Amino acid sequence: MRNGISFTVSSADRRRLRALVKNRNAPQKHVWRAEIVLLTADGVGTNEIMSQTGKSKTCVWRWQERFAQEGFDGLLRDKTRPSRVKPLGDEVSARIVALTLNDPPGETTHWTGALMAKAANVSVSSVQRIWRAHGLQPHRVRQFKLSNDPRFVDKLRDVVGLYVDPPAHAIVLSVDEKSQIQALDRTQPGLPLKKGRAGTMTHDYKRHGTTTLFAALNVLDGTVIGRNMQRHRHQEFIRFLNAVEAEVPEGKAVHVILDNYAAHKHPKVRQWLDRHERFTFHFTPTSCSWLNAVEGFFATLTKRRLKRGVFHSIVDLQASINRFLKEHNTQSKPFVWTADPDKIIAAVRRGHQVLDSIH
Repeated sequence: MRNGISFTVSSADRRRLRALVKNRNAPQKHVWRAEIVLLTADGVGTNEIMSQTGKSKTCVWRWQERFAQEGFDGLLRDKTRPSRVKPLGDEVSARIVALTLNDPPGETTHWTGALMAKAANVSVSSVQRIWRAHGLQPHRVRQFKLSNDPRFVDKLRDVVGLYVDPPAHAIVLSVDEKSQIQALDRTQPGLPLKKGRAGTMTHDYKRHGTTTLFAALNVLDGTVIGRNMQRHRHQEFIRFLNAVEAEVPEGKAVHVILDNYAAHKHPKVRQWLDRHERFTFHFTPTSCSWLNAVEGFFATLTKRRLKRGVFHSIVDLQASINRFLKEHNTQSKPFVWTADPDKIIAAVRRGHQVLDSIH
């Protein structure tokens, strides 16, 4: 027979218990535990508590004893029980980590959970748990490219200097072209977004040709000068420079940030530059397209307008791009550079050191 148990509930504990019972977001197991304690404090018998809460006698006794021993906080936690499965030893984790850091056998390029579980003779969930604990993600790979430009530091500081401290009475333009923009038309019309269902789009498409967008981002106010052209040779680039020349206010020097694409350094482009003395070209280091501010605009254009767009012709595609440019310029903001060039230089040097030590 169980010895009788009695306890008193203070006014503070009673308020907390009642608040817990009334809390609609509280876990139900906490709610019925609080109800058992409140009914016990009110002098209700065990059988009646069982009837009102729907719990067994041993369950009622357990939580009465828990409250008597540990108070209110004891109702909010469960007793831990030892696992029925023996935990994996440290040597198993060390072996899995060591295997993960090396190439898998055969022609497989990377480890999978099932492949590692078979090699280590453990479950897939154990492998995944060990990978999470050690921050290992063999299914992912990150892309990188280190610049080998011998004048990397000088070019980096030159371009970042234009972003951070542009010359007085001058305009800074970040110029590039987005080539091979496809006018893709879907083979069937998709369904719109609705509650409980994502929007749909066919996986196959019809090609109606391509266009190239030449764009010049004004770093000072964020506006973009854009022109759609069929190709992206030096002839088209010169035509775009003439369009920029017509739109930029007279009497202001123009600093143009460019990548190292061959069309930007063509002899005829250099001749054009000699004839327009207020234009100055600043080339980014090789393999550093991320340094060109207009790339951010291209990414926004792709994500918001092109990726899910349906275009029935090249004219339709170009019209959509022009409308996006107009909309962008009505709500543009100045470009703000925040990265520290010294940290960039240090990171690139560390990258080269690691590559040299490995290869």
